Amino acid sequence: MFRSAAALRVHPADDLVVALRDLAAGEAVEVGGERFVLAGPVAQKHKFAARDFAEGDLATMYGVTVGRATKAIARGGAVTTGNLAHAAAEYGGRSGDFRWTPPDASRFAGRTFDGIPRADGRVGTANHWVVIPLVFCEERNLRAMRESLESTLGYAKLTRYQRFAAQLADRHRAGLSLDDLAVEAEPPAPPRLFPNVDGIKFLSHGAGCGEMRIDSHALCALLAGYVCHPNVAGATVLSLGCQHAQVSILMEEIAKRSPDHGKPVLVFEQQRSESERAMLERAIKDTFRGIAAANDLKRTPAPLSKLLLGMECGGSDGFSGISANPAMGRAADLLVALGGGVILSEFPELNGVEQELVNRCASDAVAAEFARIMRAYSARAEALGEGFYNNPSPGNIADGLITDAIKSAGAAKKGGTSPVADVLDYPGWATKPGLTLLCTPGNDVESTTAMAGAGANLMMFSTGLGTPTGNPVAPVIKVASNTELADRLPDIIDFNAGPIIRGEASIDEMGDQLLELAIAVASGKTVPKAVALGQEDFLPWRRGLSL
Repeated sequence: MFRSAAALRVHPADDLVVALRDLAAGEAVEVGGERFVLAGPVAQKHKFAARDFAEGDLATMYGVTVGRATKAIARGGAVTTGNLAHAAAEYGGRSGDFRWTPPDASRFAGRTFDGIPRADGRVGTANHWVVIPLVFCEERNLRAMRESLESTLGYAKLTRYQRFAAQLADRHRAGLSLDDLAVEAEPPAPPRLFPNVDGIKFLSHGAGCGEMRIDSHALCALLAGYVCHPNVAGATVLSLGCQHAQVSILMEEIAKRSPDHGKPVLVFEQQRSESERAMLERAIKDTFRGIAAANDLKRTPAPLSKLLLGMECGGSDGFSGISANPAMGRAADLLVALGGGVILSEFPELNGVEQELVNRCASDAVAAEFARIMRAYSARAEALGEGFYNNPSPGNIADGLITDAIKSAGAAKKGGTSPVADVLDYPGWATKPGLTLLCTPGNDVESTTAMAGAGANLMMFSTGLGTPTGNPVAPVIKVASNTELADRLPDIIDFNAGPIIRGEASIDEMGDQLLELAIAVASGKTVPKAVALGQEDFLPWRRGLSL
């Protein structure tokens, strides 16, 4: 990297430069010994041209093609959606001689985390029970179980906002003003009947029938991943009986993932029950017994190689790819060097870096599978009148990510630099140490849902704009790309990578600190904000149509 206090050139080949602060028209900026005079104002996080561009010229950032000029851009001129459109390099088979030099992970050698061992050899970073409806028809029964078990067992409490609304109601009844109302101090959490069980998670999804069979089968496979997940002690399954998402499919998918999981899977089918009441009472009683048994499980030291870290980004900004994502990538590389696993998903946000990833694949077969999935996904999007080029959101664009290739080149950094050990289509189940690519959409929740379904027992999530996304079973560590965000939204941010932007810390230093935080979270010693807030987002990906 070539940087000054004002701007940054990420790669020597780049002809786009990132503004680290708001730059004024006529301001002179020096980066890596090269002087630029700004042709106009350039907002923080946005880019300016490092050379004169003619219409049609390709633009480079992170060392890869990220756009094509739609009109001339003068050296020092702001690069915007008005003068640059998405463009990405083509990709083919493996080329070159890829060799990876792992980072020095000696400071983490021999380190352990306190996890929950499972019968199939995986290790959990938490201990949950899941309740799963196979079809939307069982959502009311799911709610009935939630209402009966959560508060009774000590997992539910009045939220800050419920208490706030109650105080408003009390003041209204008393004829008092509602202005300047301060919420009362939060009361202590009620004691849990089963302290070694972290929670009962109810996976509402609104699917399971009426759609194409590809989606109902994928739903069963995804749910099987949650049953087999190392953070799950057992599962209660609610089935109507006549739906597409059959119990038999779920059981087949569970057997594919973990035939020796050793967990109780309690199945209740309404159409075969004497009554709804009888079914629910039996489901509640048997689930209670299962949770009581799960309470006997204890945390024990486990090697870091038992961590499978899912990498996500959402609400990204122009700093995400140069601070938070590379720091997460450093943590990913350290974990791979220690024998652990990493999942990188969001395939639309790998658009433009495909050849780099192909070259990193462990074999020609793995490379061919990655290319096949990427091309099929892209073709399907284009057949529906869309394309990966439409991936950036309005928030992304406003904060400097003006093409999908710019966004993708920065997003891919969170996966690190290690070889690609495996490639999985959705919903997938990760089985190999090292870096696994998992096909998901760029949608934050569909992607985190899928990574947990593939077995990730911990996640890191970078954000430049702020997003509260969490997951029901896998703890999510939220990483801010800039200090301003970390200071403004401390209630949802766990780690600040902003010192990288300010030149106060290196990517390696931040990555090492992130892995330390991951170990503390995996051990149950530090609770991420998303977990504390009860942010339990669950959204299966529907790839087909409703019929």
